[in-house]
Amino acid sequence: MVTLLFLAASASAWSQSSTARVKGTITAGGKPLPDVQVVLTSKDNGRKFKFKTDKNGQLTGYGVPFGGYDEEVFNTSGEAVFKKALNIVSENGTTENDISVDVSAGGAGQPTVSKEEMDKLKAEREKGLNMNALITQYNSAQAAKNWQQAADLLKQMITAEPARWEYQKALGDMQSNLGQYQEAVDTYEKVIPLAQNATKTDPKADPAKAKAAVAQMLGSEGNAYLKLKKNPEAIAAFTKAAEMDPNPATAYWNLCATEYNAGDMKGASAACDKAIAADPNRADAYFIKGSVLIGMSDGKLDANGHYIALPGTKEAFNKYLELAPDGPHAGEVKQMMEMLGAKIETTYKERKKK
Repeated sequence: MVTLLFLAASASAWSQSSTARVKGTITAGGKPLPDVQVVLTSKDNGRKFKFKTDKNGQLTGYGVPFGGYDEEVFNTSGEAVFKKALNIVSENGTTENDISVDVSAGGAGQPTVSKEEMDKLKAEREKGLNMNALITQYNSAQAAKNWQQAADLLKQMITAEPARWEYQKALGDMQSNLGQYQEAVDTYEKVIPLAQNATKTDPKADPAKAKAAVAQMLGSEGNAYLKLKKNPEAIAAFTKAAEMDPNPATAYWNLCATEYNAGDMKGASAACDKAIAADPNRADAYFIKGSVLIGMSDGKLDANGHYIALPGTKEAFNKYLELAPDGPHAGEVKQMMEMLGAKIETTYKERKKK
């Protein structure tokens, strides 16, 4: 039985904001207005945020707190040419707000902020502040490696924002750290579909990021299954991880080692080949590959009493010694090479020093 190199459960840290990024294009009759000033005035406290458009009539700003505002546009002479009420909010996990206007409308007919809308904005701001507090506590617990406290805080964060799959992924990682392997599996099973459908529920979601996260969760789930002594489920999880991971070397290595330990030499051989193709410098993959080939041999000896191994066995062991001359399996490899009557290279260490 070989010692497996598993994916480590990773911990994530986040920052939560109760402010927004604003952007927009100021036009007049559809034509961009350069060098005009846009002022957002808070209805809560009168605080003003000022922005100026570029040559294309565009503006960008950061750090505008959620709430109700009056948006005013002033021309290059400083005259107010437009005014309307608007709300700066956080929606669908994004804090970006588009404040584009066409001043030819003059702001006429623009709705004011109702009491209900203002109450909603205040509630959103309070929610943002509460999430800030939870995230700060979570980051502190994580830094202190207080996994149980971190897991409890994540559960509160998930209750507040159930659509944030990142929080649920982190909870699965925390549960793995705590040795709560079945709970980790249950969490991963719930969050993987959420991450896979992220782009459907949030157009601004990064599909590559979500796909990589799913691959990582499948690898961690496979590790949890192994701890639960559920090898078939672990193999299925590692197989899916390898299919999805943009860098599948570790997933294939886990699959290679797991199938070898399960006695599936044919499956282990194929997985080892893929692990080696994905990362030719992973020494342990060559060790298992050579061990697999010996396991697939018929046990016959040649005229000199040496074990007759399948083609590629000696090459795999020699490659292991080349990459890890002092590795944990170096002694075993040398014994098997002697059993095979193969020449053991003695210059690997010298070459690696050059």
